[in-house]
Formats: sequence, structure tokens, C-alpha cells
Amino acid sequence: MREEIDLIVVDDGVEVYLEDTGPKDAPAIVVLHGGPGGSSYALREGFGEYLEDFRVLYLDQRGGGRSPALPEEPQLFTIDALVEDLFHLRDHLGLDTWTLLGHGFGGLLALDYARRSPETTEQVLLVNPWTNFPWLAGQLYRASLALRGIAQHDVEVEVPQDGTGLLQEAFAHVEPKAAFDKLMFPSQHSRMEYEWMAEGSTVVGADTPGRMFVLNGLWRLDYTPFLLEVHAPTMVLLGTLDASSYPEAQTIADLTGGHLELIEGAGHYPWIDQPYAFSEVFQNGFPGAR
Repeated sequence: MREEIDLIVVDDGVEVYLEDTGPKDAPAIVVLHGGPGGSSYALREGFGEYLEDFRVLYLDQRGGGRSPALPEEPQLFTIDALVEDLFHLRDHLGLDTWTLLGHGFGGLLALDYARRSPETTEQVLLVNPWTNFPWLAGQLYRASLALRGIAQHDVEVEVPQDGTGLLQEAFAHVEPKAAFDKLMFPSQHSRMEYEWMAEGSTVVGADTPGRMFVLNGLWRLDYTPFLLEVHAPTMVLLGTLDASSYPEAQTIADLTGGHLELIEGAGHYPWIDQPYAFSEVFQNGFPGAR
């Protein structure tokens, strides 16, 4: 299979790591990983076998994964900056249109690109996307209660406009990774399988993107009002055991007029938890996928 690996200049000298795979004349799909600051490695492992007949672009977003590190300057890490990188990337590759496939935080980027450029967006496919960060902060706070053995019904949790305070309270008592793991993984087995795969990548990106997005107010961002402006065909795949996106992300399908597929028994990485069910609904999202 064709594969080209390169660093692409997207804006003012900022470079991003890109794996350009599959037939060049096939429909193009850009894969947008989670984070902020993650890597596309795990998504290539999860999606690659289904998409061999497409031109698939596995991007490591600016400052994260295998992309070169950037200074700790908040203006370099905004939603606008990451979406502008996509415009530059599409222009660099000479693509008239493409499909955007976003997972977790990457779903937010896919939606915002589609909102801003419906004429160059064939389709948006979202897997367990994150778009309402105050709500997610509330979920992380609830996870911290559970990890401390505190019954959630004993504590009233109201989702504020700014989730930063809830997040600080949660992480004052438990490690952030433990709280996220509690939400995303339905079992120790799925967590260990994901970690085994991720550790095998030897990708150790900087944590600069995540910290800069916090400084920029990520936990105040609720993208829900903007969903009404997304007019591209949209499909949302949700693992029902992923408490970091379910049930909140169902709203995305409602407000965009998109299609919703629920994968029972799956967490944040449904291709690990329910590979057969994921394969079926994923291929429905991409006619022609294997």
C-alpha cells in the first residue's frame, strides 16, 4: 500500500506530521485524533484495515504526537489555529473536498471545519466526540467521587458554564488519568489493550497543547450552539459505556440532522471493546469500506 510520511508546513513555519496512505485518486479522508496533544497512531491501528481503499490522511495536530514541539504560547493552540491548519493542509495536498473523521477532541475540529467550509466537506464521521467541555468536567468530577467511594446521589453536581472549578476539585483528589480512565474504559482489559497498543507506538508527545488549551479556556467551551450551523452530512458513532461522550454527544446528531449509531457495550475506543459491532456501523458510515 502506498504510504508517504512528511512534515507539512501549515502556517508561519508550523509543521505537522502526516501519513498520507492509500490510492492517491481515491476519496480522501483526514483522521483527527483526540487530545489536545494526542497522536493519530492509535486511530490508524483502529481504522486502517477498514479504509484501505481510501486515501487516508493520518495527521498529528500541531505541537502534539510526532509533530514538532511548539513554544508554550497560548495563541498557537486555539480551535481556530487547528482548523486553519486543516485548510492549509487541504490546499497543500490539492484536494477539492474530503471527509473528516474525528475521535474525541478531534470531533470538535471536524465539526468546526465542516461549519466553516461545507463546500469542501463530503461528510463528517464522529466517533465518541467531545464538544461540551463543561459537561465533560462534570463527568470527570463524578468519576472522582466514584473513585473515592462517594455515592454520587449524595452529592448534587450542577454543570456550570465554566467547568474549570469542578475539574480542579476533581483532580485535587484523584489523578487526571484515573478519572479519564473511569469514564472511557468499560473494563480493565480494554484499558490495558489500549495502553499496550499506545505504548508500542513509542510516540511521546509534549503536554504543551493540553496545558495551553486549558489556559485558553477549553473547559468553558460548549460547542452546542454552533451545531445548528453544520450542514454537512454527519454520522455519530457512540459507545454507550463511554461516559466521556455518552449520552451528551447524541445532541450532535439531533442538531445537525445527522445519523446516530449506538454501539452497546463499547467505551471510548469501540473498535477494541466491540470490534464486530464497530466494524458493521463503521462500514455503514463509509460505503465502500472493507
